[in-house]
Amino acid sequence: MKEFYVDPDIASAKTLHASFYKDQEVFNFCREHIFASSWQFVGHTGLVANKGDVHPFTLLGSCLDEPLILTRDTEDRIHLMSNVCTHRGNLLSDAPCNTATLRCKYHGRQFALDGKFVFMPEFREVKDFPAEADNLKTLPVFRWADFLFTSVSPAQRPEVFFGDMIKRVEWMPLDKFVYRPELTKKFHVKAHWALYCENYLEGFHIPFVHPDLSSVVDFGSYSTELFFPYSSLQLGLSRNASHCFDLPPSSPDFGKQVAAYYFWVFPNMMFNFYPWGLSVNIVEPLSTGESRVIFMSYVWDESKMDAGAGSGLDQVEVEDEEIVENVQKGVRSRFYEHGRYSVTRERGTHHFHRIISQIMNK
Repeated sequence: MKEFYVDPDIASAKTLHASFYKDQEVFNFCREHIFASSWQFVGHTGLVANKGDVHPFTLLGSCLDEPLILTRDTEDRIHLMSNVCTHRGNLLSDAPCNTATLRCKYHGRQFALDGKFVFMPEFREVKDFPAEADNLKTLPVFRWADFLFTSVSPAQRPEVFFGDMIKRVEWMPLDKFVYRPELTKKFHVKAHWALYCENYLEGFHIPFVHPDLSSVVDFGSYSTELFFPYSSLQLGLSRNASHCFDLPPSSPDFGKQVAAYYFWVFPNMMFNFYPWGLSVNIVEPLSTGESRVIFMSYVWDESKMDAGAGSGLDQVEVEDEEIVENVQKGVRSRFYEHGRYSVTRERGTHHFHRIISQIMNK
């Protein structure tokens, strides 16, 4: 597999080689060495609001494709585990429910809501049974307020990914953010997952691609902060004092006209905070040329949803889709290999490429 080197000096660096976006072997490598080892967004605690609630789901369906199950046991503890029966591999649960135990519909094996084996019919003669392997595989859960994250093969502590973002917005009353399922949107984008992330990670294109957003956000003061190793922040300041956060003195941004916080967490998560609340955007790789992007809204102040940087998000998405789909066609050209970075405007994209190159060449 080709090496992908990105110079740490942005002024000298070239972007990732175009083969990164085209090679199936590279795509498979990213699935196992980037997505499997990183932390991923599961959802919110309301998915299992009551004792006995069970919520099955697939983590990154077309990438990791891992069937998991979220539960809240009778002692009010949340657990995350494999949704695969340890007997013959049947899926234990296929729909949300409320129950005292998990029972496989194939041969009746039962598990507690923490994944521990409970009972199996017709197994009295089996030697050395039950063993640890007969329990469901449990996964780590990182909880930030009511938001839940997990990793199928964690290589780093979750704080390494989320710590800087958590500290920056710790003044926000996240307990008052309410998930609005009717506002959830899914977009099918005909572009490589990394191209979508690269586009998100720079405000350079805003004046050229997003005319409405550009009229709200002051491009001249738009800034990018890099948090090493796995996250960054683009701080969008408003052109005027309207439609901004009412920042408390405890905020490090107190005194600024902040219209939006655009946090990115490696490899595929965006947390966009607006005065109305939070839009969580997850990019799911489908193939070397396709992605699914999911927008989930957590509303804090609904009266502010139709104004400022946090309004018209669907239109912004349509504009982003059009540009990254054209880039997808361009990077597949036999005449394109590398680009260069704007030192002032593409620091976030360079940071992203550096992380990828370090993992690819490890």
